[in-house]
Amino acid sequence: MNKRQRLRATTLMASFLLLAATGHAQDFPPKKPVTLVVGFAAGGAADAAARLIAKKLGEDIGQSVLVDNKAGAGGNIAHQLVAGGPSDGTMLLFGSIGPLTIAPHVMKLRYDPFKDLAPVSGGVNFPNVLVVHKGLGVKTLGEFVALAKTKPGGVDFASTGAGSASHLAGELFNQRAGIDMVHVPYKGGAPAMQDLIGERVASYFSAPPTALPQVEAGRLIPLATTGPTRPAYMPNVPTVAESGYPGFEALNWYAFVAPAKTPAPILDRWNLEIVKVLNDPGVKEALNKHGLTPQPTTRAELTAFMRKEDAKWGAIVRERKITAD
Repeated sequence: MNKRQRLRATTLMASFLLLAATGHAQDFPPKKPVTLVVGFAAGGAADAAARLIAKKLGEDIGQSVLVDNKAGAGGNIAHQLVAGGPSDGTMLLFGSIGPLTIAPHVMKLRYDPFKDLAPVSGGVNFPNVLVVHKGLGVKTLGEFVALAKTKPGGVDFASTGAGSASHLAGELFNQRAGIDMVHVPYKGGAPAMQDLIGERVASYFSAPPTALPQVEAGRLIPLATTGPTRPAYMPNVPTVAESGYPGFEALNWYAFVAPAKTPAPILDRWNLEIVKVLNDPGVKEALNKHGLTPQPTTRAELTAFMRKEDAKWGAIVRERKITAD
């Protein structure tokens, strides 16, 4: 075989391998069951949303989509698992704001959210609600800020852990209101809520599903929500933005990501399927009942959103000198 023949053979072989790889990458749905990893325990908002979405996804693609709860380390265990997971389209992650855009600035991780995970689509979002116990003696956000200013370092706020969404919401409010609330981290929403009801901590930027029963029972007073608009299930509670802090926004959010080496055609197809599910009237209604707002996006939109959130929370972490300790 002469040089020209060898070159032609090599070119043909490369073309064949490329076509084979492309054809394999575009196989959809995957031939094996799909796993949707969730970084939090069963029963919470993330788990409820993931199971609703996974059920409809499975029905639409004719393939099992199994939810796998890998709780621990504020969701970082699940994110690290998926970062090193199979790239054949059989693994997705219901990623969250903390591990994707806050934790990288607070602690050293074994994965890079922007290098080891590939954006697929936005998932859901919801605001926090700032609640206080009745013994604090305040009924509005203005009164709360006034109290904090008269007692620098004397008003505290609970969170679900250092670097969590509830923690950063409090730190952002510290910055915008010019106050110095003391952060009190807990291992989860339940113990934080117990201490707030017991008046062992003054305030808590809580997830609405956790706070609403206590508000309705008259045990807690809601001062403001942290989203851009009032949620439908709390129409009488003003936002932080309309209470004197224009532009304030601190949403909790979850998004779909996959191992970074997953082929683009599969990521694109997953985007189409997930967006279809999030736009389904039945799914939207079910999510809304849990206080969750569907947030379907293109892959590019999710990338831009994550970059924006990463810059926003990174700046807060540096300014407030937040660490994982």
